[in-house]
Amino acid sequence: MSIDLTTVGFTTQPHALAFDWRLLATYALGIGAKRDELAYLYENAKGGMKVYPTFAVVPSYAPVMELLGRCNANMAMIVHGGQLVRVHKAIPDGGTLQTTGTLKAIYDMKKFAQIILETNTTLGGEPLFDTVWSILVRGAGGFEGKRPPEAPPEPTVPKDRPADWTFEEATSPEQALLYRICGDANPLHADPEFATAVGFPQGPILHGLATYGFAARAVIKQAAEGDATRMRAFNGQFRKPVWPGDTLITQGWNLEGGKVAFNTTVKGRPEVVLGGGWAEIG
Repeated sequence: MSIDLTTVGFTTQPHALAFDWRLLATYALGIGAKRDELAYLYENAKGGMKVYPTFAVVPSYAPVMELLGRCNANMAMIVHGGQLVRVHKAIPDGGTLQTTGTLKAIYDMKKFAQIILETNTTLGGEPLFDTVWSILVRGAGGFEGKRPPEAPPEPTVPKDRPADWTFEEATSPEQALLYRICGDANPLHADPEFATAVGFPQGPILHGLATYGFAARAVIKQAAEGDATRMRAFNGQFRKPVWPGDTLITQGWNLEGGKVAFNTTVKGRPEVVLGGGWAEIG
């Protein structure tokens, strides 16, 4: 069944997600948080529990899945292309979130269809954070639709100087099994037979959003003095798969105006797995 282009512009009803320290701690562990990040893991931390801003993707799972189903995207053929999170204020340690999703566009990339989804999350009626998802559907292009527009200028990695900092961290062999508890239960990240059937004979891959969270923690540690509340926006493009147990190396360049450009590679493999990365630090 082909992608349904008439669904562009559709907005879901609000999806509610009640959360507390348990979900926040699970998410933090899923993106690699360690004991020295106790404020993100412990509900009675001095000064209150803190929240990584990339947690914004978690309440977005339900509306994103609704939108992909509505436009007839083949779930076995989707690839996460890119992710943006923008936070309006510090995320509290509990409450009930209301998240709506909108199917903003469907573009023809010849072999792929690109689906752009946006979510908006409120707490108590006040905007809390927004996300933008770029989803690629393999084999769904060629429908003579519009090509993606040229992207607006974004912070990029300088080519004339080395990185200002490097952060290296290993994922665990169980990292995907832990991250999926946050809400992304795609069998690609757990079932070896399913992974082989969809083109990954090496076994289940790590969630792209887990790698995304690892990179965000690296930026927060190195460019925001460990204070996640200073991160206003975080963006990355998924380039290559990561497997649980891989060691991630994130390099960052501190730019003017609180901007940071970064990329993430895997130790022992020269290719960038998370590229086009940038963050805004307040």
